[in-house]
Amino acid sequence: MAKLVSKTYGDAYLTLAEERKTLDTVMEEVLAVRRVFLESGELNQMLSHPKIVKEEKMRILETAFKGRISEDMMGFLLVIVKKDRYRDIMPILDYIISQMKKKEGIGSLKVASAFSLSEGQKADIVSRMKELTDYKEFEVDYEVDESLIGGLVLRLEDRVIDSSIKTKLQTMGKSLSKIQL
Repeated sequence: MAKLVSKTYGDAYLTLAEERKTLDTVMEEVLAVRRVFLESGELNQMLSHPKIVKEEKMRILETAFKGRISEDMMGFLLVIVKKDRYRDIMPILDYIISQMKKKEGIGSLKVASAFSLSEGQKADIVSRMKELTDYKEFEVDYEVDESLIGGLVLRLEDRVIDSSIKTKLQTMGKSLSKIQL
């Protein structure tokens, strides 16, 4: 559900920015707004407090951001609060950032391996992913997961490439359990 909300609101904002020809400033502005929400625990507490009415939350947002962000972004944040979606602000902003990166040809790749990878192995993975996708660059998050035993698990958006020994053993175990003797 949260993904659907993020996509719906994020796509709506990106469409507006496209129509108004302000896409070039979207990334910078969204990152700045996101940073304010990350750094201001007080703002988050007020927006998520159940006893503060929507109108007051909207005034709080206007006080925090008025004159610092575009009217489009201000209106967008106010709509989110008006529709009781303030808990979804961060996922919505993250979705917009991911879509902007996608437009710029930057993919977000997560790599899990049983052992830490050398720089050469990391470069090979990125090179191979560039060949397999339309992305020009990748932001890569490497993680060591010893439970994989060996191999890799690559996550690119909603796609997963799992070549881990753990998964192969699980698949083999399921196949063997189906055999009747």
